[in-house]
Amino acid sequence: MDTSELYARGLSRRKKLFGEAEVEKRMGAAGEFGAPLQNIINAYVYGDIWERTGLSDAVRSLVMLGITAAGNKPAEFRVHAKGALANGCSKEQVQDVLLLVAMYCGIPAAIETNRIASEIFGEMPESAKP
Repeated sequence: MDTSELYARGLSRRKKLFGEAEVEKRMGAAGEFGAPLQNIINAYVYGDIWERTGLSDAVRSLVMLGITAAGNKPAEFRVHAKGALANGCSKEQVQDVLLLVAMYCGIPAAIETNRIASEIFGEMPESAKP
């Protein structure tokens, strides 16, 4: 498969997972400078790796949540948490991933992502919202 096919396939998957408006926003965030990186993301991350069949989309989403939480990447965690919902991940599954992150990577790695997950699942008290 050539790169343009991978790109088209990846862009389609990415929009399905995160929504067209969000993808367009992220793709344009760094302007022309960021276009080569967005090409790589669309073609190889979503057009190739996310299209593999060894993991279900839900499991792949849960893995991404663990990676982004452990790596202290809250903005990416937020994006992938919304994608995890689109892929059918449950609140309990996300909570279990974050508990694993807390135990294996440390409590600080899980605090912000717990807050984000709580917000996404609509459970954050109004007084605690940013």
